[in-house]
Amino acid sequence: MAHPSQLGFQDAASPVMEELLHFHDHALMIVILISTLILYIMIAMVSTELTNKYILDSQEIEIIWTVLPAVILILIALPSLRILYLMDEINDPHLTVKAMGHQWYWSYEYTDYNDLGFDSYMVPTQDLAPGQFRLLEADHRMVVPVESPIRVLVSAEDVLHSWTVPALGVKMDAVPGRLNQTAFITSRPGIFYGQCSEICGANHSFMPIVVEAVPLEHFENWSSLMLEDASL
Repeated sequence: MAHPSQLGFQDAASPVMEELLHFHDHALMIVILISTLILYIMIAMVSTELTNKYILDSQEIEIIWTVLPAVILILIALPSLRILYLMDEINDPHLTVKAMGHQWYWSYEYTDYNDLGFDSYMVPTQDLAPGQFRLLEADHRMVVPVESPIRVLVSAEDVLHSWTVPALGVKMDAVPGRLNQTAFITSRPGIFYGQCSEICGANHSFMPIVVEAVPLEHFENWSSLMLEDASL
């Protein structure tokens, strides 16, 4: 969960998000080193009155400032490509959930069950219980088992939406008439919040996403209760 004046990312709750955090730190360190070097060169050129005639026309320096940026780009590109392939990898999901975006709420359908689905609306401010977050709490949470590969099929019924949960490293556009898919594994129990990340109309900021990761036994109990309620 993000907190006020936070500068970094949220704590990772999935292996992919951990990889994204490591890549962020890796790229940021390279940026800091480059910025420090450029700042030093600028200060040195402005402050010194000495001139080295070998620097004015030097093949070696031209080779260095051509090869070095290429090497730096490779050091950034290779880890980035690896993470991109990891994010697209979906191997034998244990559970599939279909998330449909509407103006302005989400509906979820657990496709492995015959009749398990519900709509998820934002809880109005006046109905919030103590400890709940304004604009982030939903009346029905998407419940998933911990440490299980979860596939999410994302689409929309009306306009563009985006199903996004930062702590899980998941962001997938919901496009009408198109079925996109993404996957994640929650590495620990918890409640993870997200919001629609595609401007979708007047109430764009009022369609939160709440993913609750629970142990498998609790998930089975929850699904049984939901199926009983649906049958009634």
